[in-house]
Parts: sequence; C-alpha cells; structure tokens
Amino acid sequence: MRLYKVVLLGVLFASVGALAYAELQNVEVNGSIRIRGNWFDGSYDKSALDSAFVEQRTRLGVKADFTQDVHAFIEVDSYDIWGEDFRSQNYLTGADSRSRSVDDIEMFQAYIQAANIGGTGLTLTLGRQELTLGSGWLVGNNTTSSFFTGLSFDMIRLTYAYEDSFRVDAFAAKLAESLRGFEEGDVDLYGVYATCTAIENMAFDMYYMFLRDDGAVVGSAGANALLWAVRPGFIGHVAKIADVHTVGLRAAGSYEGFDFEAENAWQFGSVSDDSDRRFFEVFVDDGDLNFSVNAGLNLKAGYTFDVTTHPHPFAGFAAFMGLDEGKNKPNLAFNRLFSNWEYSEFLENTDLSNCYVWYTGLDLKPVDALTVKAIGTVFMADKNRNTDDAGGWELGVYADYNYTDDLVFRAGVAHAWIDDSLRRGDRITNNGLFGFNSGKSSNLNYVFLESELKF
Repeated sequence: MRLYKVVLLGVLFASVGALAYAELQNVEVNGSIRIRGNWFDGSYDKSALDSAFVEQRTRLGVKADFTQDVHAFIEVDSYDIWGEDFRSQNYLTGADSRSRSVDDIEMFQAYIQAANIGGTGLTLTLGRQELTLGSGWLVGNNTTSSFFTGLSFDMIRLTYAYEDSFRVDAFAAKLAESLRGFEEGDVDLYGVYATCTAIENMAFDMYYMFLRDDGAVVGSAGANALLWAVRPGFIGHVAKIADVHTVGLRAAGSYEGFDFEAENAWQFGSVSDDSDRRFFEVFVDDGDLNFSVNAGLNLKAGYTFDVTTHPHPFAGFAAFMGLDEGKNKPNLAFNRLFSNWEYSEFLENTDLSNCYVWYTGLDLKPVDALTVKAIGTVFMADKNRNTDDAGGWELGVYADYNYTDDLVFRAGVAHAWIDDSLRRGDRITNNGLFGFNSGKSSNLNYVFLESELKF
C-alpha cells in the first residue's frame, strides 16, 4: 500500500507543473434545485414512525476549461429541512433572531483535473469530488430516495482510459483526519476499479477496495455499536483499528430489449482491539471481530417490449451475509460501505444487511413524458433470532413526469407490512448491527411529492 501511495504522489507532482501553462478558455455554470415533501406514518403507534417534513437540496457549480486539457470544477450545495432557517423564530412578539446554523452552505466539490497527461490517456483528478463506481451499489453519491444529502470524497484519483473499451480508476480518499501522524487516527479509503466496455452496450467490472479506520470512527461510538451487536448490554469505550477489504465483479448491459445487472462482492478483514487492556478478549477468544469472507450479491434483469407504452417487467434479488453472533469468533455482516442503492423506503438508508431481498416490478411509459413504476419487495433476515419466515413485505408505486427537459415532477406511495421477526430484533439495519424498530406498528406508509430543476 505504501508503494501505491508513492506512485500516486509522483504522478500528482509531475502533473502540477503543466498547470502553470494553462490558459482559461471556457466557463460554464450549472446547478439544480430538488425539493421533496415526505410523510411517514405508522399504523397505530404514532411515536414509532410518524414524521412529515420537506427537504431541499440546492446545488450551484462552475466549470472552467483551460488549455492543455486542464479543467477545474467548484460546486457548493445546501441541504435543508424547511423551517430550519426561518429567521424570525418568535412570530408572537415579532422578535427577529438572526443566529442560524453555521454549516448551511458546503463546498460539495472542488477539484483540479489534468486530462490525457502527456498524451498517455492518464487523467488526474485532485480534490473533493463525487465517486460513483458501477451503478453505485457499494460506492455512490447518496442521491437515492429521501434524505438525499449527497456524498463526495476528498481524494486523489488517477484514471487510465483506452479509447472507449477500457478504463481503470485508482483512488486514495481521506474520510476522516485527526491531524496526527500519517494515517494515525484517520479513516482512509483506497481502491482500484477496472471496466471493460469493448462489447457494445455491455460493461464488465472488477475491483478492490480497502477501508482502513485507525480508531477515528470505531474507536468511539462505533466501538459500542460493534460490541453491543456481539454481546447486548455492553457499553464502554474501546480503542480499535478496522481493516475492511472488498473485492468484487460486476457485469451489466442490454441486448435486444433485455437488460441485466449482476454484482458479487466478498469482504474480509477485522476490527481489532489495539489497546493494552484487551477489552475484546472478554467477548472474543482472540480479541478480534472478523469480516470473514462475507458475501454480497446483487442481481437484476428485465425486458422492454417494443409496443406503445414500452412495458418493462423486471425482477431482482440481493443478499448480504456474514453475521455470526457465536461466542468464540463472532463475525460481522457484509458492510454496504457508501452504497447508493435502497431496497426499502422504511427499513434502510443504504445500510440494509444480514438479509435477503426479493423484488419484482413493472415500468410503463403511458406517454413520452410520463414514467410509472410499481414494485413489490420481500425481506428476510439471513441470521435471524425468531423465525425462518419472511420478515417484511413492501409495495410501492412511483411516477416521474418530465414537464420540460429541465424540470421533472415525481410522486410516490409505499406501504410495508412488518412481521414479528423484524420487529423483535433481527439485525438488518446499520449494516446488520441493529434491528428495525417500528414500535408496535406492523403497517407503515410513505407518501412523497417532489420537483427537481436542473440547469
């Protein structure tokens, strides 16, 4: 890994010199405004899930193109819940309070890019940037469903592209910084992602990612979460290091109406007690929690009929395995990393694990500007504590109306039936660390209305 970093830094310094000769050629401005009203409802325990709010994300970006294939991009964004920033809090007296949250506007992206360095096909992108790998099943930009706060990475990315048939991305990202020694107390993500697109309308990917946490996350609140999953009732601070390795394969494409996606990933690694006191040995024989070749699987296939409404039936299956609460060598469930996929409106926010998911649905285009989708989903815990039956069912109906090329209106309604197995502690949320808490509710509802303008 040290050699990998040295190579990246070497390319970085070699490329920076070219920037001194670049001259500004073109400037573009873009942005978006996305507003969604959400209503969540539990059937008879209003303290469990009832929630209604409007969320808004505003983005504004500037792209600058220079000579010698040099580019820069700066984007600010703001994610807010309506009512958080009303500046006159006391309507009764008219008192005007100007003290607002200090983090309303964030620097979401800001990077320099040197493309086709020396005519080699290499591109260096340096700075804060979005990163979506494949379809975003493990790494994405967090724009799915509700709570679309966005996700970007502070990183160095080196890309090699050969014509339109092959591409490799190597990246090193800093996820948390302690301002101590190199990697000391930090969280870092490294990876290599290769894609072959030599066959028309097909993509074949293979990748490796390494997440290293030197205690910045798992050494605090995360330590309690991990040990609670192993031995419920434990509360205490433990200093630890987490190493999570992920290797995977993906294939996706379309052919004569058929479309498919298949991705399989395996994880291995450990969360280690790095202190002299060896707290973990109270819970685990060797003082480590493991990611022992956990498996994750994502399959989806569909077919589009060449008729007026373009009906597109589809079906899919996903599995996230690995959880083992054994007394001697407990194993953690498959970690979803920074996924952009959500299989449920209620059970997750891209953190569903220790479970199996089956779904099927239908897309229709009644008119060119309107797309309607219906989808039904079944959930079942992998390692469950209660029964072997399915733990939940969900049905959703969604519609997208493209009012113009720039403005789209969306609406959706979903209903879930949550069985006892999920409401009694099967660990499927927070990457398999905790159970889903719906209170006494077995029937859950969700309705949203949304508009999004891009320019």
